[in-house]
Amino acid sequence: MFDFLKKLFLPITATLDFITKYFKTIVFLTILYFIFFNAPNEEGIKTELANLQKIELSGPIIDVSKVLENIEKAKKDEHIKGILFVIDSPGGAVAPSVEVAYAIKELSSVKPVVTYASGVIASGSYYASIWSNKIIANPGSIVGSIGVIMQGFEAGQLLEKIGINAQIVKAGKYKESGTPTRKWTDFEEKQLQSVINDTYNMFISDVANARKLDVKNHTIYADAKIFTSKQAKEVGLVDEVATLSFAKDSLVELSKVQKPVWKKEDKFEKFMDKFMSEAISKISIAFSNQLKAVL
Repeated sequence: MFDFLKKLFLPITATLDFITKYFKTIVFLTILYFIFFNAPNEEGIKTELANLQKIELSGPIIDVSKVLENIEKAKKDEHIKGILFVIDSPGGAVAPSVEVAYAIKELSSVKPVVTYASGVIASGSYYASIWSNKIIANPGSIVGSIGVIMQGFEAGQLLEKIGINAQIVKAGKYKESGTPTRKWTDFEEKQLQSVINDTYNMFISDVANARKLDVKNHTIYADAKIFTSKQAKEVGLVDEVATLSFAKDSLVELSKVQKPVWKKEDKFEKFMDKFMSEAISKISIAFSNQLKAVL
């Protein structure tokens, strides 16, 4: 019994151990950064104002607060004339994926946005990109997976074997839908399927509108199929198959800047953002026991 509970809570304890182990290192690096890398420019040295900016979306889409913050800042910055949206993500939760998609839609109405798929641009991360002015995929990228899934597990027999019985008090016929303690009933599964179908219809409708595709032919470019970059271009999901330098040149052309100056990335801040994003993702997965639709 003890071993079972130990394995059950392993994701939580492992995450907490990781944070505890490296907490002093993070604090130390932060101090070093502010001492050595955050000093003001020497007097008399002038820096050119950036007119182009790169925003990244990587890893599972769970917490997108930093991405949304960067998009909003770029939208309001009058000096920034164009955005390169670099994606390498397998997708994630529905709501944050849609949130980023509509933020990019608002941004692209103000200034050009070129999305570059550096690795995987699938499901929720593809959704996030659809309202870019142009989508360019690395020749080795995986594109598509336009679909929705909701999954759980049935642990009733296991719980019975180890002597654990669920006790539930509820109000509402469907309140127990998706429970892992028993097999789902037919009416529960039917209701959950309706949620997935409605979400999928929203997904393919937005893709069709943004990419100027026929929603009636969604099985050609959607239906959760994955494509190579070349195949994705053939079905209309991307505009070009090319490299990062080509994507940058495309943005320069669209933004009509005479002398491109890219906004410098704060490497330490980028490291911290990535670290925190991964930590939040692990903790969210470890603590989440709710049934969720995923893109």
